[in-house]
Amino acid sequence: MGLSTKLFAVLFLLIIGYTETQLGPVTMAVARKCESQSLHFRGPCSRDTNCASVCLTEGFSGGVCKGLRHRCFCTRDC
Repeated sequence: MGLSTKLFAVLFLLIIGYTETQLGPVTMAVARKCESQSLHFRGPCSRDTNCASVCLTEGFSGGVCKGLRHRCFCTRDC
Protein backbone atom coordinates (compact mmCIF):
# COMPACT_ATOMS: atom_id res chain seq x y z
CA MET A 1 0.00 0.00 0.00
CA GLY A 2 2.83 2.40 0.80
CA LEU A 3 4.36 2.16 -2.67
CA SER A 4 1.10 2.86 -4.51
CA THR A 5 0.40 6.00 -2.46
CA LYS A 6 3.90 7.32 -3.15
CA LEU A 7 3.49 6.55 -6.84
CA PHE A 8 0.11 8.28 -6.88
CA ALA A 9 1.57 11.35 -5.15
CA VAL A 10 4.46 11.57 -7.62
CA LEU A 11 2.14 11.19 -10.62
CA PHE A 12 -0.20 13.79 -9.20
CA LEU A 13 2.64 16.29 -8.78
CA LEU A 14 3.90 15.60 -12.31
CA ILE A 15 0.44 16.21 -13.75
CA ILE A 16 0.08 19.45 -11.80
CA GLY A 17 3.52 20.59 -12.96
CA TYR A 18 2.69 19.77 -16.58
CA THR A 19 -0.61 21.66 -16.53
CA GLU A 20 1.07 24.70 -14.95
CA THR A 21 3.53 24.93 -17.85
CA GLN A 22 0.74 24.51 -20.40
CA LEU A 23 -1.35 27.34 -19.00
CA GLY A 24 1.40 29.90 -19.56
CA PRO A 25 2.30 32.89 -17.45
CA VAL A 26 -0.33 34.71 -15.47
CA THR A 27 -0.93 38.19 -16.84
CA MET A 28 -2.18 41.10 -14.80
CA ALA A 29 -4.60 43.64 -16.16
CA VAL A 30 -3.13 47.12 -16.31
CA ALA A 31 -5.44 50.04 -15.71
CA ARG A 32 -5.77 52.50 -18.56
CA LYS A 33 -4.78 56.11 -18.00
CA CYS A 34 -7.27 58.83 -18.83
CA GLU A 35 -6.01 62.34 -19.54
CA SER A 36 -7.66 65.71 -19.26
CA GLN A 37 -6.14 69.13 -19.82
CA SER A 38 -5.54 70.99 -16.57
CA LEU A 39 -7.94 73.82 -15.83
CA HIS A 40 -5.69 75.66 -13.37
CA PHE A 41 -2.19 75.31 -14.83
CA ARG A 42 -1.01 78.60 -16.34
CA GLY A 43 1.82 79.20 -18.79
CA PRO A 44 3.92 76.75 -20.77
CA CYS A 45 4.43 73.37 -19.13
CA SER A 46 8.13 72.56 -18.89
CA ARG A 47 8.32 70.30 -15.81
CA ASP A 48 6.16 67.26 -15.17
CA THR A 49 6.51 67.72 -11.40
CA ASN A 50 4.92 71.19 -11.50
CA CYS A 51 2.13 69.89 -13.70
CA ALA A 52 1.56 66.90 -11.40
CA SER A 53 1.33 69.07 -8.28
CA VAL A 54 -1.31 71.30 -9.88
CA CYS A 55 -3.21 68.22 -11.04
CA LEU A 56 -3.20 66.82 -7.51
CA THR A 57 -5.04 69.95 -6.34
CA GLU A 58 -7.60 69.30 -9.09
CA GLY A 59 -8.26 65.78 -7.77
CA PHE A 60 -6.20 63.79 -10.28
CA SER A 61 -3.48 61.25 -9.51
CA GLY A 62 -0.74 62.93 -11.57
CA GLY A 63 0.09 65.02 -14.60
CA VAL A 64 2.47 65.29 -17.56
CA CYS A 65 3.56 67.98 -20.00
CA LYS A 66 2.62 67.10 -23.58
CA GLY A 67 2.49 68.41 -27.09
CA LEU A 68 4.16 71.10 -29.13
CA ARG A 69 2.28 73.76 -27.21
CA HIS A 70 3.61 72.46 -23.86
CA ARG A 71 0.25 71.90 -22.16
CA CYS A 72 -0.31 70.26 -18.79
CA PHE A 73 -2.48 67.13 -18.94
CA CYS A 74 -3.78 65.60 -15.73
CA THR A 75 -3.91 61.80 -15.49
CA ARG A 76 -6.00 59.29 -13.54
CA ASP A 77 -6.96 55.63 -13.83
CA CYS A 78 -10.04 55.18 -16.00
